[in-house]
Amino acid sequence: MLSILKNYFIYIFILSISLDGISEINPHEFIDSKAQEMVQVLKENSELFYADKDAYENKIKVIFEPIIDFRRVSALVMGKKYYVAATKEQRDEFIEVFKNSLLDTYSETLAQWQDQKIVTDFPESLEFKKQVNVKQNLFTSSTVYPIKYTVRKDGNEWKIINIVVNGVNLGLTFRNQFRALADSHGGDMNQTIASWVSDAGFDE
Repeated sequence: MLSILKNYFIYIFILSISLDGISEINPHEFIDSKAQEMVQVLKENSELFYADKDAYENKIKVIFEPIIDFRRVSALVMGKKYYVAATKEQRDEFIEVFKNSLLDTYSETLAQWQDQKIVTDFPESLEFKKQVNVKQNLFTSSTVYPIKYTVRKDGNEWKIINIVVNGVNLGLTFRNQFRALADSHGGDMNQTIASWVSDAGFDE
């Protein structure tokens, strides 16, 4: 009887491992599905940006916000020096300020790119490290923009921790912007956060 139970539990253990491997989310497929979903929303609401900007941004936010690790990204943008110097309340406040500014910048940029199509590069290997780069090309009516997402596995989910659009590294751009802003305010975190405006500068 003990032998039967032992074999049974070994079987269940092996099966659970197999199922876990099968159910592992492919980060390239995950990012592609979100990108295609966003393109569809943009096509269906092309005039909404000018008619009701808040409603337009909310449609982008519903898709985009859950897949970004804003806490990690915000810490990287602040940099070790200012992150350590900031209080927990200031860090939390910057997360919200940064989140809103990034979504605002991203949605405004997307609104300028009409007739979009996004094509994702899918690698042959299905083995993924904890951190993966997902590459895409965004086709507009006149130009092709290369996009690279750096995604990191968070539990069973993949979260974006950086984006490079047309050669512009948003994480590095925002970090340099935060450092310059903080230096101009003598390291005062309250003034720096209150003055924050994200402007990555990747217009067409």
